[in-house]
Amino acid sequence: MISINTPIEKVHYHFPEEFWWGSSASATQTEGASDVDGKGKNIWDHWYELQPNRFINGIGPEDTSQFYYKYKDDIRLMKEIGHNSFRLSISWSRLFPEGRGERNEKAVEFYNNVINEMLAHDIEPFVNLYHFDMPLALQKIGGWESRETIEAYEAYAETCFRLFGDRVKKWFTHNEPIVPVEGGYLYDFHYPNIVDFKKAVQVAYHTILSSAKAIRIYKSMNLGGKIGIILNLTPSYPRSQHPADLKASILADAFFNRSFLDPSVKGEFPFELVDILMEEGFMPKIAEDDLQTIKENTIDLLGVNYYQPRRVKAKDNVPNPDGPFMPERYFDNYIMAGRRMNVHRGWEVYEKGIYDILTNLRENYGNIECFISENGMGVEGEEKFQDEKGMIQDDYRIEFISGHLKWVHKALEEGSNVKGYHMWTFMDSWSWNNAYKNRYGFVSVDINKDTERTVKKSGYWFKNVAENNGF
Repeated sequence: MISINTPIEKVHYHFPEEFWWGSSASATQTEGASDVDGKGKNIWDHWYELQPNRFINGIGPEDTSQFYYKYKDDIRLMKEIGHNSFRLSISWSRLFPEGRGERNEKAVEFYNNVINEMLAHDIEPFVNLYHFDMPLALQKIGGWESRETIEAYEAYAETCFRLFGDRVKKWFTHNEPIVPVEGGYLYDFHYPNIVDFKKAVQVAYHTILSSAKAIRIYKSMNLGGKIGIILNLTPSYPRSQHPADLKASILADAFFNRSFLDPSVKGEFPFELVDILMEEGFMPKIAEDDLQTIKENTIDLLGVNYYQPRRVKAKDNVPNPDGPFMPERYFDNYIMAGRRMNVHRGWEVYEKGIYDILTNLRENYGNIECFISENGMGVEGEEKFQDEKGMIQDDYRIEFISGHLKWVHKALEEGSNVKGYHMWTFMDSWSWNNAYKNRYGFVSVDINKDTERTVKKSGYWFKNVAENNGF
């Protein structure tokens, strides 16, 4: 085994010199300081106040990893473990406490300081505008159900571009926009906990429209950077090659992947999905010029989040016509015999999925410039892997990352336009309802010792990978 403290003598999987090595995080999951320096409430602050019992161990967003106070030390640690880039998000309700209107200058100061500190350490900031954290004031008018929220988002985006665009050259409009649709409007795991397919469609449509409008604003400002979106692409594998199973996989893909991928890259929605929405009476409200705006304002750069595959089969039973309309009306989930599992998270581990995504982008989406913006392994009870010096010996994470990177490398060799790999996440972070149940970081965070940081074995391994551009 290669020592974590010595350079790699022979690199078997070599990546380009300018490859982006780093990790990703979000404001709500790492900053803490949820009610200081003028920050307004977002939906997570509000939901935690309403139902703290729905959060593991009752840990809420004010108790996250305290990046707001410790960003200088954290950025030094990022550099120490080989980062040349890092994706963060801006908290909309920190910058605009009411979602619109008066700007919070303390927030401007904070994000300027973070960006400048990253650049001082030669770490390129990749900045995402929206990561599940709707300002509460805007949720009260409907959140993404409302076109007023789109207008507020445009103003917020323009402000960010104007304030930080001289230094930030990689922008993203949304992270995993399908997740607030699923969580908030279908499956009840995000606030506002609504189960209503028609509203879900409207929320998804307005989110895509807001992305296109932000892209239009950014490109009009001629700031010399690139703007994109980050999508969690989950390949839909059919149980068999039977036409019914194949159709199930195509429709699952249309609902959960192509619903955002196609309009973001191609400027149009998948016809399979549109046909269903029209047939079932769920078409969103579309204003004049909306579709032209979406068509004309596509992304420059795609972030790909990949954790697990989706395996589907044809429906075994006719769905209950009296139940709520769900995408699963068109397919059943399928458990493949012999699958490898991350038992802590309950997710299948299938490294080849990352190659299949990149191949699909190369063959069917113009080989758009992209990077792996999230990939990671959440593990519960990592303290049991701690050695006598206090370091987490997370060989399982090294195996997970290297297994996926081998398939990224194969895609690169075949011509995929993939420019980097960011793991989720830099340090153990608060994970929405799960709080600190599953740990994902290169760096452990001890929430019982003032969020003390300790680099895990995987962090030093990643340093070697980044310095050698391979492993």
